[in-house]
Amino acid sequence: MNTTYTPMLREGSLTGKTVVITGGGSGLGKAMALTLLRLGARVAICSRNEEKLQKAVAELRAQSGNEEVMYAVCDVREQEQVDAALEKIRNEFGDFNALINNAAGNFVSPTERLSSRAFDVIIDIVLRGTKNLTLSAGKYWIANGIRPVSVVNIVTTYAWTGSGYVVPSAAAKAGVLAMTRSLAVEWAKYGIRFNAVAPGPFPTKGAWERLLPGDLARKFDPAARVPLRRTGRHEELADLVAYLISDYSGYVNGEVITIDGGEWLQGAGQFNGFEAVTPAQWDALQQMLKSRKK
Repeated sequence: MNTTYTPMLREGSLTGKTVVITGGGSGLGKAMALTLLRLGARVAICSRNEEKLQKAVAELRAQSGNEEVMYAVCDVREQEQVDAALEKIRNEFGDFNALINNAAGNFVSPTERLSSRAFDVIIDIVLRGTKNLTLSAGKYWIANGIRPVSVVNIVTTYAWTGSGYVVPSAAAKAGVLAMTRSLAVEWAKYGIRFNAVAPGPFPTKGAWERLLPGDLARKFDPAARVPLRRTGRHEELADLVAYLISDYSGYVNGEVITIDGGEWLQGAGQFNGFEAVTPAQWDALQQMLKSRKK
């Protein structure tokens, strides 16, 4: 995370916004929190690890210059803990008007090697967790007439393509995407917007060490699959999310925005693998085609 990065939106763009971020104690969640704080928002970060949250709050205050950041400990899989965390946030910050469902879990494995419990863990964190936060927050917003509200769900491009070896995550993220689009229609009348962001490879220390342990990180180079030949910078994702939280995006509703450097399109194109053909091979192919025409 670049602590000297200047956000895309102008200073004060998010003044008046109070944002809850799950999975906010590290990685992308923390990067989003930093950008939002720099733009004037109040931010509450949530996760299960209180020690990590305490450290993150101290760092975010120092790096952003904004003291309006707090934490609430909760396991997003447990509705009672979610309700208690949101109540704590309201008691300290008052009403909140934005939610980023970022908490996730994932691991790479042949599906036949997964236990039922392992499958359930990912479904529970990603899909059940997003449902728990959305339902608890949404009922409160509707009952109390709080508007406008913006919800941003972090999904992935394989939410619509599917992907082998991460089947629980693909199934859960597909469910989150369907929820996003469904509620974008149903709850628009309450002034609540729903959008999703589908990041490509944005390396984070903890998550990537779990997904690509040991020698796998060298053998499976994420940047090699991206047409731009690099991975994403955390600030790029944070800027996009800040825009979706802001009033500038007030007419954006029910969208999923991909930010992956063209990675999923690279894999979708039937002949994209021809990128590996050398100029000499193209010359030979051209000569062969010319000779056939003759």
